Amino acid sequence: MVGQKLLIIEPYRLNEERTVLKTTGRTLVAVDTVGAGENEFVLIVQGSSARNTPATKTLPVDATIIGIVDSLHIDKRKVIL
Repeated sequence: MVGQKLLIIEPYRLNEERTVLKTTGRTLVAVDTVGAGENEFVLIVQGSSARNTPATKTLPVDATIIGIVDSLHIDKRKVIL
């Protein structure tokens, strides 16, 4: 794991109206493969998929950041990030 950036991330869920993201209150550690930063929304994969990237194929990881979210639209409405 030498040279790998690890980030503490907090999963979010949509509220009942599907317009605002709410925190789940959980946290986990993920390997950052895309250069994410503080207060950015990211996409993660977990389990065996977390080891299925060129950067993590030989690492014992369970969560990997694979993308940064610019915006989110559901049913033609923008969700507040």
